[in-house]
Amino acid sequence: MKKVIFLDRDGVINKKAPRGDYVRDWSKFEFLPGAIEGLKFLTKNDYEIFIITNQPGIGRGMMTKDAVEKIHANFLDHCKKEGITIKKIYYCPHSWEENCQCRKPKPGMLLQAAAEYQFDITKVTFIGDDPRDKEAGDAAGCRTILMKSDGNLLKIVQSLLQ
Repeated sequence: MKKVIFLDRDGVINKKAPRGDYVRDWSKFEFLPGAIEGLKFLTKNDYEIFIITNQPGIGRGMMTKDAVEKIHANFLDHCKKEGITIKKIYYCPHSWEENCQCRKPKPGMLLQAAAEYQFDITKVTFIGDDPRDKEAGDAAGCRTILMKSDGNLLKIVQSLLQ
């Protein structure tokens, strides 16, 4: 059986920008304590890691899709150098007002990943930092853990495997 985990990006892997602002380029992407170690731990324990992230700055015209994709390319390169395997990054480019099906708290990105990669979403854990992550995970039928602002991804994923 595949072991799959969903992770939110901003607030779980990297430092979250203040509300209404965004991580607009790689130089502003700051890993949180325990993030790299947590990703390594998941990779070593054969988890397929999916990143699930809202990026409304695109829809709001505050950043471009290309900028987000460059950040993600740099993130994936950094992970690869660290021996971390990320299966795929899903992101919603829509603004808050667009009422799309992919923007969390709706479960669209989670359901899309499960359909594309053929796994039982009820066996997946989703780690996020925002109530919208919890709502999306609950709506998709997966176990959801909310990380506190002073949380540490490594400690959370280690506790999952005990």
